[in-house]
Amino acid sequence: MVDLQKDVWAVADTLRGVYARNKAGDVILPMTILRRLECVMAPHRAQVAAIVAQQPNETLRVKMIKSFTGGVKFYNTTTHTLATVYDSGDDMADNLLEYVRGFSKDIDVFANFHLPQHIERMRKGGILATIVRQFRDLDLSPETVPNSKMGELFEHLIYMDFESSNAESGDHYTPRDAINLLVDLLFAEDDNALAGDAIRSIYDPTVGTGGMLSVAEEHLQRMNLDAELLLYGQELRSESYAMCRSDMLAKGQNPQNIVLGNTLTNDLFPDDKFNYILSNPPYGVDWKNIAEDVEKEHKKGFSGRFGAGLPPTSDGALLFVQHAITKMNPADSQDGGARAGIVLNGSPLFSGGAGSGSSSIRGWLLEKDLIEAIVALPNDMFYNTGIPTYLWVFDNKKRTERKGKVQLIDATDLGAKMRKSLGSKRVEIDEAARERVLQQYAAMESSDTSKIFDNLDFASWQITVERPMRRNFETTPERVSLVSEHKSLGDVDGLSGALISFNGGKYLNREKFLADLGKHLGSRGINLTSAQRKALWQTLGERDDSADICRFPSGKNKGEPEPDIPLRDTENIPFGWDGNPKSHDAKEATIKAYFEAEVKPHFKDAWIDYTKTKVGYEIPFPLHFYKYVPPRALADIDADLDESLQEILGLLRKVEEGK
Repeated sequence: MVDLQKDVWAVADTLRGVYARNKAGDVILPMTILRRLECVMAPHRAQVAAIVAQQPNETLRVKMIKSFTGGVKFYNTTTHTLATVYDSGDDMADNLLEYVRGFSKDIDVFANFHLPQHIERMRKGGILATIVRQFRDLDLSPETVPNSKMGELFEHLIYMDFESSNAESGDHYTPRDAINLLVDLLFAEDDNALAGDAIRSIYDPTVGTGGMLSVAEEHLQRMNLDAELLLYGQELRSESYAMCRSDMLAKGQNPQNIVLGNTLTNDLFPDDKFNYILSNPPYGVDWKNIAEDVEKEHKKGFSGRFGAGLPPTSDGALLFVQHAITKMNPADSQDGGARAGIVLNGSPLFSGGAGSGSSSIRGWLLEKDLIEAIVALPNDMFYNTGIPTYLWVFDNKKRTERKGKVQLIDATDLGAKMRKSLGSKRVEIDEAARERVLQQYAAMESSDTSKIFDNLDFASWQITVERPMRRNFETTPERVSLVSEHKSLGDVDGLSGALISFNGGKYLNREKFLADLGKHLGSRGINLTSAQRKALWQTLGERDDSADICRFPSGKNKGEPEPDIPLRDTENIPFGWDGNPKSHDAKEATIKAYFEAEVKPHFKDAWIDYTKTKVGYEIPFPLHFYKYVPPRALADIDADLDESLQEILGLLRKVEEGK
């Protein structure tokens, strides 16, 4: 397989001169697909040609071909192959173009890769014959390169293409080891898939080239040869879509189930639900340019896809999560619910405070008991990023023992070093590590690397603690100078002079100060607006714990203490704090008990502004698996520093001796 990968990408050397290296994939990818389709068709080429000649109706033609070949759903109306095209001499470009255009209409990969234009470019560059010969000589038959290996080849070619163009390959596909683990977890709870001729559907809303769907199909077939998995996917990038659709055709899947479009703005399976959902949405995808469409759907509430909330426009991962949940087969359906597996970075675990869109989405997932397990993967697992990555498993019909529970599994130490790095990918989850994770998942027991939580263990009340404003007031030259510099007070004629002439001394009561100062300013014909009056006492006042409490002079809070904004603080109180019931109904009692125990002893005059209380949801995964590492002994650090110093001195002596 390694030699095949090298042989295919070696075509880039032939393209050099006519194509920049970062454009080699524009030719290599579609030509690889062309050769693969040709090899799939080869055993039945003559018989299929007869069916095409006899049956003009497209629908009937495809049905007859599928029946005859045992699953192939495409054909070519010409007699060309890469071998005959190569042998056609001067007519090579025209024949290759005719061959490419002769595929059934479901094969749209070549148009999406603009292959006809590239054929002409290669002809003019004098390299077309060599390229055709190189692909003619590749054996990509299903017997030599089964679907799983073909997927690995596609993965390698995409990686090479995006590495050469410095693009973000992680946006397009997921490493097979990560997919294998996620698929294992996805099927782990589905006993029905093992029974008889089960039919299951699986959907990837960010399907890329279809790697996740392919692994899932292979996995189910290993579990049950009689089971059938119907594959569906939507993809934004036309090249990836075309590759995925071609791959589905080659495997006998329905190409109409792979669609092109933006999943967040245009769900092209609006009425469909699925048994499984798999997805690796792009990390940190910015959705500002589609915000109007997303916000419009959010306003529909749960009749749309984004009723739970909107994450920040800088990261749309939780939009994809909400979309995936809405595509799950209902729990009360005949098939018995659905499961979803989604690859995410750390942001969806804890980004956004209480009351934010992200927190609200997490709350919805937890309160609806949809999150079954989250697995932390080793760093450096993905091709274009070394950041922490997590597998989320969702289930809308959990087993009894998992109801109301979330399992966290720490697999960060299970990565095996790769012999050769691929971009940022330096480690992989091998079979032994995958089995270890699955064992922990199945056991559902607490250990150093597996923790079981109630859903509401991740919920808390965020309370706002206020303290009263206390100020002293004085018209000293230093404070008056601040008034002179103030943008709304500095232009008031005579104000600074009037303040300097005010000899009231230091006031510890705001109302008394304003009353006396107001008379003084009035006697000098200086009248201030309410806004200017407020700005004046704020400028002349200084915090003083010995001063009287400032109270609201009017309004519904008249006579109540006025909060000191800089002293305002928030406290997060976990549900179930100090043995209180872990429920929303325990809100008042839990908050009161916490306040009396944790706040009042330190700030006697503090109070809670209950109008600002919010419920927040956060899954602090790393916190639950934190391992304390004691600092090194000072003697060891000193020894290392001394060794480094001696090394530096030795180098300096060599420099001096060399002069």
